[in-house]
Amino acid sequence: MVVRHRAIYWCGPTRQNVKISQRATLILFFVAFIWGLTFIWMKQALTAADSILTDADGRWVAMHFVAFRFLIGSLFTILILQSSRSGFNNPDAWRGGLCLGVILILGFLIQMVGLTDVTPAVSAFLTSLYVVFTAIIGLSIGRQRLTVFMCLGVVLATFGAGWISGPPRVEFGMGEWLTVVSGFLFALHIIVTDRVTRVVDPIQSTGTMMVTVMGLAFLILVTDPMGYGGPASAGDAVTLLRDMGYLIPLALCGFFGSFVALAALMRYQKEITPVRAALVYAFEPVWAAVISLAMGLEGDPSIWLFIGAGSLLLGNLIIELEPSNVT
Repeated sequence: MVVRHRAIYWCGPTRQNVKISQRATLILFFVAFIWGLTFIWMKQALTAADSILTDADGRWVAMHFVAFRFLIGSLFTILILQSSRSGFNNPDAWRGGLCLGVILILGFLIQMVGLTDVTPAVSAFLTSLYVVFTAIIGLSIGRQRLTVFMCLGVVLATFGAGWISGPPRVEFGMGEWLTVVSGFLFALHIIVTDRVTRVVDPIQSTGTMMVTVMGLAFLILVTDPMGYGGPASAGDAVTLLRDMGYLIPLALCGFFGSFVALAALMRYQKEITPVRAALVYAFEPVWAAVISLAMGLEGDPSIWLFIGAGSLLLGNLIIELEPSNVT
C-alpha cells in the first residue's frame, strides 16, 4: 500500500490576521494624529473665547467646547452612519454605549479639574500612565500575558509620552491624584471598548456612546458640579458659537476629533490588543508637539521631543516584534 502525503500549508489565516492587525494599527495611528490636532484646535478656540468673554471661567468654556463638540459628532454619526441609528433600538448597544460614555466624560471632567492645580507637563505625564493601567487591567482580566517585551514596551511608551516636554516636576497633591484617576479611566475606556465591540456592533455602540457623552456634557455645563461660579448665561453660549475664531476649531474637533476618530477607534481597536492600542494612542502628544512646531506655535524643538518620540517608537516596535502576541 502506498501512502500519499498531502502537503499542508499554514499561511492563510495567520497572514490574514497579521494584515488585519497592521491595518488596524495604521488606522489607530491616524486616530492619534487627529487627537494631536485637537490640541491645536482646542487652544485656538480657548484663545478666541478669552477675547470674546473675558470674565468667563476657563472650565466653563472647556465644558462648553466638549458639549458642542460631541453634539456635532453625534449629528454626523447619526446622519452618515446608517447602522448607528439602529443602535438606538438595541438594548445591548445602549448598555455598551452608556458605559463607554460615562467613563469617557468622567475622564474628561476629572482631568479638567486636576489641570487647574497642575502644570500641563505634569498632567501629560500622569495621564500617560494609562498605558501602564491598560496593561495592569488587561493582566487582571486575562486579556494580556505578562512578558518581558510587554513590560519593556509599556515602560518606554509611558516615559516617552510623559517626558515629551521635559522632566515633569511632580509633587503629589489633589490635582496630581485626580489626573492619575483620569489616566485610569482612559485605560478603562480602552479595555471596555475592546470588550463591548466584540459583542455589539461597533457602529451601533458608537452612536449611543456619542449621545451619552453629549447629554452628560450638557448636564455638567448647566449644573456646574465643578464649582466654576455658576453657569454662564445662554447668551454667552450663543455668543461663542457666533464667533468664527471659536466655531471653526469647534467644528473641526466635532467632525474629525469626535466623529471620524471615535468611529474609527470603535471599529478597529478590537483587531489589536488593548496594550498595543494604548501604545499607539500614546503618540497623541508627539503629534501635538510636531504640529505645533510646524505651525509656528512653539519655539525651537526641544531635545526631549526627540527623546520622547524615539522612546515611544521603540516601545511600539518592541511590542510589535514580540515573538508570540496575546489573544
